[in-house]
Amino acid sequence: MLALITLLCYFCHLIPYGFVNRIFYTFNRRFCPLINRYLSDGNARRIFSLMSTYMDFHFTGDKKLVANLPPQYLVMSNHQSLLDIPLFMRFLDGPRLRFVAKAELGRHIPVISVMLRSGGHCLLKRSGSAAQAMQALDSFAERVVANNWIPVIFPEGTRSRDGKLGTFHAAGFRRFLDRAPMPVAVCALDGAWRISSLFGLRKNIRGTEYRVTVLKVYPAPTSKAEQVRILEEGKALIQEQLEAWNAKKKRAH
Repeated sequence: MLALITLLCYFCHLIPYGFVNRIFYTFNRRFCPLINRYLSDGNARRIFSLMSTYMDFHFTGDKKLVANLPPQYLVMSNHQSLLDIPLFMRFLDGPRLRFVAKAELGRHIPVISVMLRSGGHCLLKRSGSAAQAMQALDSFAERVVANNWIPVIFPEGTRSRDGKLGTFHAAGFRRFLDRAPMPVAVCALDGAWRISSLFGLRKNIRGTEYRVTVLKVYPAPTSKAEQVRILEEGKALIQEQLEAWNAKKKRAH
């Protein structure tokens, strides 16, 4: 109980910054990047440190290939929880990361929603037309190139409820690379699906290990065939890594 109270108090500490950010977003957005930088740079580390200290929650980031990452690249990863956003901010270059996410995350979530809307992230409407989604991705690609950001795409399009890898959708991945060709870093993560709900958080937080790794870095694709190959090979690499982690977990028990 003390652990949950501690984590709740920390999130409450961030809420005033989210409130101020909302005011600036309404009246003067040029101050929003300063607040967003504070919220993303360091706070992801603090959140995971608190969870590790008080909740026996383990974060493991395998950085063997991080040193080989180019100056700008696209992150392609599986998706398990809202915690995947601070996970990548903790693991990679937090202030430069920009996410492709569903539009619902841009509304009604304290701190997070305004940060996503004001930070230049790509928010796609699930109920919108395909043409609207492609236009949003085109605009996002332009912002990424202009600001030297690192984009993050979850090709599954939704979170896995049981940790199993879902269908990878090619349209958004290919559209972005058509507009902003760049190397692709394939990443795998696992563990967050166990705590993606309030029930799971209460039941499974202690002893959960949240892992992330870079599996392979592909050169920027120059054709549709290369884009499709990277997507298919990347999914296979992620599946292989998930199976290896699960096998190791079973041996440990």
